[in-house]
Amino acid sequence: MSRPTVRVLTLLELLQSGGVRTVAELADRLGVDGRTVRRYVDQLNDLDVPVEAVRGRYGGYRLAPGYRLPPLMLSDDEALAVLLGLVAGRRGGLTTADTASETAAAKIRRVLPERLARRLDAVLESLAFTASPGQFAIPDGEVLLTVADAVRHRRPLSIRYTDRDGRRSERPLHAYGIVAHSGRWYVTGTDPEIGEDRTFRLDRIAAARTLPGSFEVPAGLDPAQRVLSGFATAEYRYAVTLRIHGTVDQIRVRLPAGVASVEETAPTARVDPGTERWLRVELRAETLDWLPSVLASLDRPFVIERPDELRNLVIALADRLASRARQA
Repeated sequence: MSRPTVRVLTLLELLQSGGVRTVAELADRLGVDGRTVRRYVDQLNDLDVPVEAVRGRYGGYRLAPGYRLPPLMLSDDEALAVLLGLVAGRRGGLTTADTASETAAAKIRRVLPERLARRLDAVLESLAFTASPGQFAIPDGEVLLTVADAVRHRRPLSIRYTDRDGRRSERPLHAYGIVAHSGRWYVTGTDPEIGEDRTFRLDRIAAARTLPGSFEVPAGLDPAQRVLSGFATAEYRYAVTLRIHGTVDQIRVRLPAGVASVEETAPTARVDPGTERWLRVELRAETLDWLPSVLASLDRPFVIERPDELRNLVIALADRLASRARQA
């Protein structure tokens, strides 16, 4: 959770304790200035939390008399879904702060009826995973919210970005969508200054601000597919081209869209997707040592067009397997 959001919630907790709180007192408790306190109050009012301004020498802010936040009413299935979602989000990198899911789960646990809380504790304590949690780079919460708002309202952005080589830049972006993939967050769109499609990792965006104006999203655009296609065609050390005899589904089992592109080797009449035929597969890779075993596991006829290094690795793997089979 971003620090401004935490402060807004802290302001709400202070006001719920009752009485009138002066701007100076609230500013001191929140560690901000008076103007920022008033902005946070406006945010609460936008969320339909009735904060009243009290004028006079001892004036300040208070919640409207009689106002209480509604209790959290969840069924057993709803509460289980929320807590399991928090656990899965933390393990899958779909959080915006290291402790956000833990603190959120603790807050939900505290307001649940004791009987239900004990039952959920039993589920969480009994739960085991076959894979260890990944170590993911976490995007800034305020950046994520700003980008999402720009996507929804089609507003241009200016972002401060650090690329994988450590180069920093500030650039405009027409953001089309946010995509979560393999434990990371991405935003895809167009750089209007150069007219090129771009995809950025959200955790590498240090700041984002909305610019005046608006833009149109291309019809039929699929942000998720766009990100996956970008991975498949990105610049890496090796450019690999294969011809594999099979169906697209058979190939995608081992070489998904985020890894490789698949297309017909030559223009043909429309055929049933389940029909086996020769398909061209292209991908980029930093290393080749993982590909021979993938090709072997496909169990389909294939031809390596490039690079020669891959052909040599496949032959070496075949020789090792044949040698071990003879020893058995």
